[in-house]
Amino acid sequence: FFSQLDCVHSDKHISSNMTGAGKGKGKGGRGKGGKSTTSSAKAGLQFPVGRIGRYLKQGKYATRMGAGAPVYLAAVLEYLCAEILELAGNAARDNKKSRIVPRHLTLAIKNDEELNKLLGGVTIASGGVLPNIHAVLLPKKSASSSSKSKGLSASQDY
Repeated sequence: FFSQLDCVHSDKHISSNMTGAGKGKGKGGRGKGGKSTTSSAKAGLQFPVGRIGRYLKQGKYATRMGAGAPVYLAAVLEYLCAEILELAGNAARDNKKSRIVPRHLTLAIKNDEELNKLLGGVTIASGGVLPNIHAVLLPKKSASSSSKSKGLSASQDY
């Protein structure tokens, strides 16, 4: 008699869970075909907010972390990348190139005062240096023309 009750009870239990109407794990209240929205899309960013949040947690920078911290950091990183890429694109266009190479990144960073201060200690591979010739090393045009007329060289002038 008890075995029959257990069997009936277990059948009711299984059938109620099979409908999917019960509370439990799953995508119950999301509606039909609901796509999940990423935190990057919610923030209107291209940089991965979830991945940055995961790296902040795994890095053990703090014991606790707010929900806005990875969003803020992703926004700052995205802004810096956009700024550097815009300036590097301008440098590439000035050199009549359609592709940004490390040389264009170096020119963009070194010609911008704030980016140069931020990335002053950074070395970019295959970046080169800014074209710069010290004024002392340049030939003197006005002095050489006047000394030629006198017939004296610059070293013999007193």
